[in-house]
Order: sequence, then C-alpha cells, then structure tokens
Amino acid sequence: MQNEKDWTVGALLDWTTQYFVKKDCHSPRLDAEVLLAHSLNLKRIDLYARFNEEVEEGPRGKFRELVKRRAEGCPVAYLVGGREFYSLPFFVNQDVLIPRPDTECLVDLALRIGKKENWKTILDVGTGSGCIAIALAKSLPQVQVVAVDISAGALKVASQNADTNNVANRVSFKLGDLFETLDKSLKYDAIVSNPPYIPESDIQNLEKDVKDYEPRLALSGGVDGFSVFDRILENASAFLLPKGHLFIEIGSAQEEHSRRRFEAYPNFSLHPTTLDGGRNPRVLHATILQ
Repeated sequence: MQNEKDWTVGALLDWTTQYFVKKDCHSPRLDAEVLLAHSLNLKRIDLYARFNEEVEEGPRGKFRELVKRRAEGCPVAYLVGGREFYSLPFFVNQDVLIPRPDTECLVDLALRIGKKENWKTILDVGTGSGCIAIALAKSLPQVQVVAVDISAGALKVASQNADTNNVANRVSFKLGDLFETLDKSLKYDAIVSNPPYIPESDIQNLEKDVKDYEPRLALSGGVDGFSVFDRILENASAFLLPKGHLFIEIGSAQEEHSRRRFEAYPNFSLHPTTLDGGRNPRVLHATILQ
C-alpha cells in the first residue's frame, strides 16, 4: 500500500492503468489519463508536465469515484460528459450514442461533395448528439441543416452541442420518427444518417460499456439490423432534390445485404462503398436519378 504522499500524477496513472488492465478495459492508459485530467481540470498533455506532483485529496477523491464507475463498465465519455468528433467538442450523456471515429468518414465524404456542389440544405435523420449535422454545418458555412430524432433527450443534447460549436443559427432540430413529422414540400441537397443497425439478437454480445449504457434505441436495427435502414430507403427520395445525395452508415458486415436492398429502388444510383479507418465497409452513398 502506498503512502498518501506517494500519490503523484504519475503514480495514480500507473496504478490505475494496471487496475483497468485487470478489469479488461480496452484502452487502460488512455482511460486513466482522460479521467485524471478531468478530475484535475487539465488537458491530458498537461499531466506529463506535472508527473511528479502530488494530487490533493479533493481531486483524488473525484478521480477515485470515476475509476470505480469506469471499472463497472460506464464509458469514459459519459463519465467526463464529452467526446471529440471531427476535432469538435461534443457533450454526451446516456440519451445519445457516443460519437465514433468511424463515422467521420461519412462526414469526409459528404464534405467533399458538398463543397464541390455548393449545397444549401442537408437533412440528418436520427441525429443523436448532433455530431454529423454540426460537423457538416461547421465546415459548410452556406448550409442550413435540419436534424431529426425520435428522442427528446437526444435533441436536448444536440441543441446544446450546436450552441457550443456556434452553429445553432444554421441547424434546426425536429422531434419525430424519421421522416414522419417533416414538411414534405421541402427538398434537400443531401440526406445523411447513422441509423441503428445492430441486429437485436447481437446486442447481448456487445461490450458491457455499450450494451449496458448506450441507448438501445440508437443501437437496435430490429431483427435483422435493417428495420430503420429500410424505412430510410423507402422515404428518402421524396425529400431529395434532383441529383441529391443519400449517405448511410452501415455495420462492417452489412455491405452485401445493404447494397442489395438498393435494387428495389432503381431511382438511386449507388456508388462504391466508403471504407473507414480500419478498412471496413462503413458508408453507402447513392445519388437520386431525377
């Protein structure tokens, strides 16, 4: 047992890293650093300038509680109340899915086309934390974005994130189930979506920090994983301008089945699948032919 005086920044990081290893945390050192920096109100990089400094009981107690909750499975992003996405800060809580780096490839693809074509309007279906809508609005200053979600709690989070990132004047949020509450007379240059796509039977096999903490509504794609995907395909063309674009994130094992579903919609021209940073199929992109 270490003496109280021995609890320096470095000692806390080393001890906690080993503890998280025993608890099978995916990124034990990173988790320890993020939680300690949060407890000390520092940036992660600042920890190493203070490596040999002792940590007082106040922040150490806060850190101890966060470590306990992380060991129980609670995601770090929920513990610290935030996650960076596309180099932007996002508040998150258990009303929203935690933004993943894999989703950034959807933003990359949409931005390349949106800048070239000078889009004016985007619809984000199932916005969650608002990360896709806000990242696009931030990089496309001429664009107005409508973002819809079935969860009032998620829209509250997304609205806060729009304020934080200074795009609240160009991102409007609507409560509803996919397209059901939208004005059918309005058409968009692009529709983007990261829908729930995990088959219901697979959710029990997910990691504890996902299945026990992240909202099931944002995870479950029904029996086969395509219940929301199919509804988006069925309705998207009615909300797109001629030559408008549809971007949908998919599970890495769903490429063949998801592409095949487009065969029932010949008014869409399907482009090659976009891969994420791990070289896994991640985003389908289609252009409407009208």
